[in-house]
Amino acid sequence: MNDGPVLHVQKVAGISGSEAYLLQLLPDLRGRGWDVRFLMLHEDEPGAWEFARELTARGVPLDEIRLRADVDPIAFGEVVAFLTRARPTILHTHLVHADVYGQLAGSLARVPLRLSTKHGFNEFREGRWFGLADRSVGSLAHVHIAISQGLARYLAETEGFEEEDFEIVHYGIAAHDSVVPYARPEPRLLCIGRLIPIKGHLVLLRALAQARKAVPGVTLDLAGRGPLEPALKSYARELGLDGAVHFLGFVSPVGDAIENAAIVVVPSLGEGFGMVALEAMERGRPVIASAVGGLPEIVADGETGLVVPSGDADALAEAIVALAGDLDRARAMGLAGRERALAEFTPERSAQRIEELYAGALGDGAPAERRPR
Repeated sequence: MNDGPVLHVQKVAGISGSEAYLLQLLPDLRGRGWDVRFLMLHEDEPGAWEFARELTARGVPLDEIRLRADVDPIAFGEVVAFLTRARPTILHTHLVHADVYGQLAGSLARVPLRLSTKHGFNEFREGRWFGLADRSVGSLAHVHIAISQGLARYLAETEGFEEEDFEIVHYGIAAHDSVVPYARPEPRLLCIGRLIPIKGHLVLLRALAQARKAVPGVTLDLAGRGPLEPALKSYARELGLDGAVHFLGFVSPVGDAIENAAIVVVPSLGEGFGMVALEAMERGRPVIASAVGGLPEIVADGETGLVVPSGDADALAEAIVALAGDLDRARAMGLAGRERALAEFTPERSAQRIEELYAGALGDGAPAERRPR
């Protein structure tokens, strides 16, 4: 299908949203006939090697280069040398480190086609100098991809990219054969994610305290760990939520936790896509989500869940009351969510979209401004 390999590059510390996506996408692309390989940048974290084992077990060849610091001239030279030897036809970078090392090295090594995928929100993107640097590095890529329209809009607003320059490729999710319906009489909420400020847990706790005035039986499970955990536990006590909030710690697989919940809440203040929302929908659970990033593209407001303004505890409390107080409505939304997930967000659809971008940019059908130069 092409003369040289397709090389994906990313800095890996563990298996999270973008890594889980690559574990699905790269084997799928190989199954479609592309000679896909992976170059892992890493700092020797255990999670990086876990990812490496998972990817190679799925038949994707992997090479690795260790970063000794965020700015590592030795590692950059190793990336240039690797690309010169490997001679990929396509270089596809993911996240900031891979963009910097890969796009610069790919330009020096004269890789014919270079793509960059942006995966998420980060507070550091809002710094003036970071935006300038990111756009400068980004100018080296022939094709820019964002995992949601919301992320493309955010990058335009914060860094000065042109929103229309991004191709949108959503994540996909593999379907289970069946779902386990929620059968308990009491409404149980679930929130999954690292316990860090951008995930919106403080807003969720305030909303829960308000919602329990109308639906006293509603409880919340928090799955995940992070530096905010002690503060969240203290805040839950201050709000009188003892016994109503359960800290589950790290949960794997998350499917079990989802099946133990009636409703999944994603109260993020920033979210590039919202994989948790998609996982919940695939398991037949309604989702209450913030109107940020890709979440409004995943959750159909009023059909598969409810979408509320980000950071608004009052609106979030109203949404919790609406679904926790009417579990029949919640179940119906969950079933509609599963139908939407299986129709609109499949791994096959995601891989096909990437394949179309590769083929279009390599062939005569690509717009002139998108063709490799």
